[in-house]
Amino acid sequence: MAEFAGEKSFEATAHRRQEAREQGQVVYSQDLGSAALLMLGALLLMMFGGGLLKFCAETMRNQLGQVNELRLTQETLVFQVIQVGYGLGMVLLPILGLMMLGGVFGTVLQIGLLWLPDRLTPDISRISPASGLKRIFSLTGVSKLGFGLFKVLIVGIVASAIVWLRWNDVMRSTGLDTPQFAKFLVKMSLDTALWIGLVLFLLAILDYGLQRWKFEQDLRMTHQEIREEMKNIQGDPQIVSRRRAIQRQMVLNRIATGVPKADVVVTNPTELAIAIQYAPEEMAAPIVVAKGAGVLAQRIRRLALENDIPVVERKPLAQLLYKEVDVGKPVPTETYAAVAEVLAYVYQLKGKKMPAPPKVA
Repeated sequence: MAEFAGEKSFEATAHRRQEAREQGQVVYSQDLGSAALLMLGALLLMMFGGGLLKFCAETMRNQLGQVNELRLTQETLVFQVIQVGYGLGMVLLPILGLMMLGGVFGTVLQIGLLWLPDRLTPDISRISPASGLKRIFSLTGVSKLGFGLFKVLIVGIVASAIVWLRWNDVMRSTGLDTPQFAKFLVKMSLDTALWIGLVLFLLAILDYGLQRWKFEQDLRMTHQEIREEMKNIQGDPQIVSRRRAIQRQMVLNRIATGVPKADVVVTNPTELAIAIQYAPEEMAAPIVVAKGAGVLAQRIRRLALENDIPVVERKPLAQLLYKEVDVGKPVPTETYAAVAEVLAYVYQLKGKKMPAPPKVA
């Protein structure tokens, strides 16, 4: 029995998942974000790299072309640095900005919006050599190392395959002049980076799936953990049971005191029972003094029979009163006609004169 209680055989509850999320336990793959950024960077360089190369070429031409005339002073050096830095920043701004947005979007897509201020506080255990060695030589650390070596092997295979497939182009590039050779080299490098990023992205999806599976396994709960969670959320089961017993007794007492005062009990015919009282001299409209479903409906009908209170079957009326009217409240104005019909029938059975029906406001 103890073994069964310690077995994680139940799916994690919503409360357990929320607690894990608040503690920073989420499914996140760094490889997935890195591979996506590599692909995004390659695509952005293909789109905006021409401007970057043009700026670098013009800068080198201007600087090298003024070697004979250049007289370095502190002012000219600062001016040159600022000028080159500003131009380089304007060229790199679209690339770096979009990569930053891509990185943020990739993280949010994996874990959503999550604010953990506790993670900002320094943690000495994270820089402890003992704990670091323990993480490195743990099963998780060894598996990450193996997966990393496997990725290095895959990257080497992909890069070699691309060079082999384009070997003829590589050989022909030796006859190109310097600008054309540089353009070919950049294009081939970006194509290679894009294909490597795509392969790494596929591997990262596999890694993300494995991490999600492991995360779900770690979150699974034992029978005892579920009981403890229910106890913490709802309170002690004995106290909850006692509270429910008190509430049930209060309902029964209300029915026991309300039904004998009723003039009629409207039923559905067995599932619902609504006790109605009408005293024209005291009430502007008939009042529901008790209502119940299931076992409570049976008790209301039994009390009605014990107190010689007529029980009348009116399905639509019973359903509406049970759903819309609380105990101690008057019946809705749209039910006046139906309630008056029932009361007239009851008074006819008792041989009494029907009091004046309530006036619709």
